[in-house]
Amino acid sequence: MRPGSSSRTPDVAAAYAQCERIVGAEARNFAYGIRLLPLPKRQALSAVYAFARRVDDIGDGDLPAAAKNAALDEARKQVAAPGDFPDDPVLLALADSAARYPLDLGAFGELIDGCEMDQLGTSYRTWEELAVYCRCVAGSIGRLSLGVFDPPALRTEPSVANALADTLGLALQLTNILRDVREDLTNGRVYLPQEDLDAHGCVLRLNAEGNLDPQDGRLLPLIRAEAQRAEQLYAEGLRLLPLLDRRSRACCGALSGIYRALLHRIEAKPEAVLSTRVSVPAARKLSVALGALILPAPRS
Repeated sequence: MRPGSSSRTPDVAAAYAQCERIVGAEARNFAYGIRLLPLPKRQALSAVYAFARRVDDIGDGDLPAAAKNAALDEARKQVAAPGDFPDDPVLLALADSAARYPLDLGAFGELIDGCEMDQLGTSYRTWEELAVYCRCVAGSIGRLSLGVFDPPALRTEPSVANALADTLGLALQLTNILRDVREDLTNGRVYLPQEDLDAHGCVLRLNAEGNLDPQDGRLLPLIRAEAQRAEQLYAEGLRLLPLLDRRSRACCGALSGIYRALLHRIEAKPEAVLSTRVSVPAARKLSVALGALILPAPRS
């Protein structure tokens, strides 16, 4: 079914409205970009986000381990056949979106795989190992978003388009890791590669005040080095933008631009992540989003 080729039933319209409410309430950064899409794509991407949020909430929630794993198993079954759950607004919207756009719903299985890695307390010896995790939890969403954007390249050069979306997802996730390094450590999670910690002579730990121990100044160069890795990933992944139509390009450009602005703040003042959660002011986010609307069209 082509996007917009038939009117939505009241139940489906209500399901999309619920997904958009979830985005508005839970996805402050994501919402800046998604608002730049035309309505059908905005609704479809809201459905993608709403289910991804459900999975994340299970993984980060307070359920006992066995109940959490059972909930993740159930989510895996749900997304394999979302049309079988017409009473679930998120799954109803997702099923409708998959009928309208080339969504690889199997990518949600990778997101669930990433959540299961978190439950196992998986650590990462090298960047290559961490990149596998990042592809699960963020590259998968990048590829699903690409299905909503539905550029011609997704049919003519699918491996190229998907690889660029995947790389952009890695850049976003590494930015999240740097922002949340202190919070993650308080929850018993370390995502920075062990070989990078070793190379800088660092052991992540909290001091008496509950902040990251700066390791006699050795931690800041490590954070800067990881930020530079993320910057390289942005440079590669943003090659996706010329493949997209104007509104999809604006959405992708706004979201990645906000996270890149966050990365620049971390790189400029890495000591901030030792004690606080670095963020981008709302005015700056709005400026980035508006700027994305006037990104140049691709050269013919």
